[in-house]
Amino acid sequence: MDPVALEILLTEGLVTFEKQWASFYSNFDIESHSYIMELSEAQAGEPFRSYFTHGLISSHIAGKCKSRQPFVLFGCHSTREDLNSYCFTFPSEGHQVRNTGIGGATAKHMLVQCVAPKGPLACARTCFFGTTHIPYLGNDNEQYKKTELMILSQIYEATVQAVLAGIKCYSCTFSTTKAKDMADQTFQSSLDCCSLAQFKNALRSKTTFYIQAVNNEGRTVPLENEDSRSLVKTACMTVYDIPDLLGGRGVLGSVVFSESFLESCIFVKEQDDSVSTDSCFTILTASIPIYVSWLVEDNDVKLSEKAQQLLKDKEETCLGSPLSVGETAFIYSSNILAWPEEGKISFFSEGILFVHPHYGCVTIYKNLINALKFYDGDSPSVVAVLLIEYKRPLLPHLPFQLHSTSNCLAFALLPKSKSYKAFFSQVLASWKQQSDDSGIVLKMVRSEQLSEEQRNMHAKLQKLCENHSIPVGERWCQAASAELPQLETFMKHFEVSSVGKEPVKRTHFPALFHHPSLPANIHEESEKVVITIITGLPGSHKDSLCNFLVNLNKEHGRWAIYRQAPDDCDYFSAVNFQRYLSSVLETQRQSAYTCKRLRLLVITPGYTDAIDAVQAVQAHPDPDVQSTFSVGAVTACVDPLSSYMEHRFLFPKFLEQCSQGVVSSVVFTGLTGEHRHPLLLQLQQLIRAANPTAAFILAEKGAVTRNEDVEMILSGSSFTEPRLLRSRYLMYPGWSDGKFSSGPVCPSMTQITVRFSRSLEKPRFMTRCKALKSSLKPNPFTENVYNIQGRIRFSDSEKVVEVSHHTLTNSLSLLPVQEGPSPPSQNGGARQEPSDCFIMFDGICLSEEALRDWLRQCANQKPPKKALKRHETLTMQEIKSIHVKRHLEPLPAGYFYNGTQFINYFGEKMDFHPLMEQFISEYVEEANREIEQYNLELEQQRHVDLFEP
Repeated sequence: MDPVALEILLTEGLVTFEKQWASFYSNFDIESHSYIMELSEAQAGEPFRSYFTHGLISSHIAGKCKSRQPFVLFGCHSTREDLNSYCFTFPSEGHQVRNTGIGGATAKHMLVQCVAPKGPLACARTCFFGTTHIPYLGNDNEQYKKTELMILSQIYEATVQAVLAGIKCYSCTFSTTKAKDMADQTFQSSLDCCSLAQFKNALRSKTTFYIQAVNNEGRTVPLENEDSRSLVKTACMTVYDIPDLLGGRGVLGSVVFSESFLESCIFVKEQDDSVSTDSCFTILTASIPIYVSWLVEDNDVKLSEKAQQLLKDKEETCLGSPLSVGETAFIYSSNILAWPEEGKISFFSEGILFVHPHYGCVTIYKNLINALKFYDGDSPSVVAVLLIEYKRPLLPHLPFQLHSTSNCLAFALLPKSKSYKAFFSQVLASWKQQSDDSGIVLKMVRSEQLSEEQRNMHAKLQKLCENHSIPVGERWCQAASAELPQLETFMKHFEVSSVGKEPVKRTHFPALFHHPSLPANIHEESEKVVITIITGLPGSHKDSLCNFLVNLNKEHGRWAIYRQAPDDCDYFSAVNFQRYLSSVLETQRQSAYTCKRLRLLVITPGYTDAIDAVQAVQAHPDPDVQSTFSVGAVTACVDPLSSYMEHRFLFPKFLEQCSQGVVSSVVFTGLTGEHRHPLLLQLQQLIRAANPTAAFILAEKGAVTRNEDVEMILSGSSFTEPRLLRSRYLMYPGWSDGKFSSGPVCPSMTQITVRFSRSLEKPRFMTRCKALKSSLKPNPFTENVYNIQGRIRFSDSEKVVEVSHHTLTNSLSLLPVQEGPSPPSQNGGARQEPSDCFIMFDGICLSEEALRDWLRQCANQKPPKKALKRHETLTMQEIKSIHVKRHLEPLPAGYFYNGTQFINYFGEKMDFHPLMEQFISEYVEEANREIEQYNLELEQQRHVDLFEP
């Protein structure tokens, strides 16, 4: 079971399960009391039987264990033997309500269990036939007698308390033995509280309690199985063969109660590194009424009808004269058996009449009341509650489930309802006038004047009201939170516990559930050195943003910048960063200039998951460093033009660098002048889906333009906000101890550093960098170079230049290297400035030899030998050049030159000199002599390769 599965169970499985119970109760609600007497076990249990058998067929489950079967048993036909031999496919037609009591009389109770055939839900209830109260009709000398129905109700209440205590104990200890002991102890002590001590010995050996785990298919799983921790469980107590100790007429039958519940357990790491647990639970079937009773016997029905006659009597009644008649209201008490029940309320000058469709009339006389309180929250949208603090003589006139230790009863009037309006217009003024005579004063109270128990009662009634005001199709979540106790709190707890077994720090625990943090903790955080982490892909201008922030705020405190040297290692080195933090702390201790607070900016290398940098701080091996540094905020830089490898295929770790729970703001460093650019909008939509709470900042090439944006990036507390902290624990279990694995970079990016000691030719280097974009290949992107970064020298200067080139944007940056300290090297010592040059190539499936050849093309090349000339290889330009140079040479006999062409005695014309072939041969001979000399000199020269020392 995880939060999604639980939500599905609440929205689908529980809704269907509740419908079966509603269908079951409707068999009793729509019929008259005389018809209920004729119902058989088979007729009453038909909804549960159909639901279960059809589910078994569709789920292809052959059989079920005995405890996971539905049943309906009446009265004395509910002994241990009857329960063990019950077969849900062949229920009894002969056992009816009218003949299953002691001696063939009317049954006083009914055992019911419903089981979801394809899910983990199951619950059992004991319902009752008859009433435990007598409506007050003026003869207030009624004695409180223990009847057969009252004894069964009290034993059932003890059973309910025992099951709930067992569930609570199990959710804390995860021990079925301890849970059983707690349930047994609670059951015995509850019998004492109900003055049923004589039943303790008789029932001690007849009480069973068990807890079983059930998977999502409805099959039981042993609790010893490790997987059972995350499963829904059923806790059940059955009290078999209850003897009739008062009447001595045999066995009253059995009582059963069970609930399906889910527990949640979070491991908590204390200040001394010990690990404790924090657990809670929710009862999934709490929305099924625990105590239900119906009027069936004629005497009870006549008494209820007689009470209703008070509304028709024209003369003064025992409750005085009627003020308002028969409007809808809810009755409720703090008893664990009670839940808000709807009925019709009528106000009299001397009392209240409440008519319930199940157990009939409840009459309350003012002389049996100690105090009257009315609370409406001073708002027409708040449920108005009439709170009655009654005297003990009223107990015989109240249904058993409404009895409470505080002797308090609540009537809820929903906002804008007829009963609400009638109370203010017809009742309130009259009761205030009469309060002086009777001595009972109706007090209009505020929330702080209510007891905690009364506030809890009002809160539940308010949730019920809010649920009624929501459209039916949207009610599931609100209805669940109104019916299931503390569901919202449990869901928050369960979300954290379901992601893993990694412990949560005790200091973080309150913030996870939105409890206010201690002021001492806030002061302690303010004294730490704040670390601002800036992350982003290569080419995202994160370095420019860092430089901008430092230049803007350099007058406000001391600033330190950590950049991992590009030639250190391929990816983010937590060890290097931790060593750097240790060195900063040591410097802080030794330095006398600590009047200004230090701020640390950390720029993560290329494809670094943001959580890795956070974990390096949280899991530092030195406790002093942990207590000195704290992460203030994490900001991600995004350039839309350098985020995709191809089409909509993102570079690896892009979304991880914008992840929820870690990153509080995202700075867009490209396309900021075009707010409606499709690429910018598409990326913003994508990031918003991954991190709904992140702030978006527009800063072209890292230049932030608004002061509030700067304050957000440099915030010292946004990282510790409860919403981010909760998201981190949900998405990165174990992050606070550095145990979360961020996973590999996929597709795998190759980073190769090539070192050399010679100068490069600037024009050649720039040309070859610009040509990289046109050489990019589609998926699988083999041999693609996306980024170039390093330090080089050009032949036209002795200065070292820091080079950065991003292929997708075709942007090349050449900046002189500034003098300054560098981060420590991997071996822990101070970094020595390398005398040679290096370039780090970033791409996919790169070959070092191919990259070396690429760099060689950027340096001075060894001139090639010139080829000897031949007549056939001469170009037309060379031939024309020879002609121009020697066309005036003496002509052989028989030729003359007319200034344009050469003509012989026969009148034949030529464009070239008659001795042109001789001239060409002489030219070739002379040229070859020069080429041979050049090649000889070239051979004698020694060419140095770029990678030679």
